[in-house]
Amino acid sequence: MVLAEVVLLCLVIGIADGDTLTTRCETPTGMENIKVRLAEIDAPEKGQAFGGRSKQHLSDICFDKPAEIKPQTRDRYGRTVARVICDGVDANAEQVRAGMAWVFDKYVTDRALFAVQDGARTARRGLWVDAAPMPPWEWRKRKSTQREK
Repeated sequence: MVLAEVVLLCLVIGIADGDTLTTRCETPTGMENIKVRLAEIDAPEKGQAFGGRSKQHLSDICFDKPAEIKPQTRDRYGRTVARVICDGVDANAEQVRAGMAWVFDKYVTDRALFAVQDGARTARRGLWVDAAPMPPWEWRKRKSTQREK
């Protein structure tokens, strides 16, 4: 069976940051907690501008709500990378629409997310209120370079 054909029915029980949550899901072997990384987007890190607001926004959308998890792959940390529909709302797209995450160019397959991001940027929603917001992948790279010095 192809991963894209699988849909897990879950309850969101935790929010780690603006693009990672924990779910309690029905699986063939029973109930299981699954850590999920929202596919195709990258939210500001903790300690980065808008990091806390991004986490709160995802919490508002998903926490303690039913969710459909549509797995795509697993990341290097063992998290399920997925599109997530919380109580009927596409959480991945909504984080971008609200200016609480970037489209993750390196991993995006849903090209429509770029139009959603352009709309947020034009309306100066969320992180787009800053003149030159720093994408999380650049922020992480800068932090790692500072640690090496």
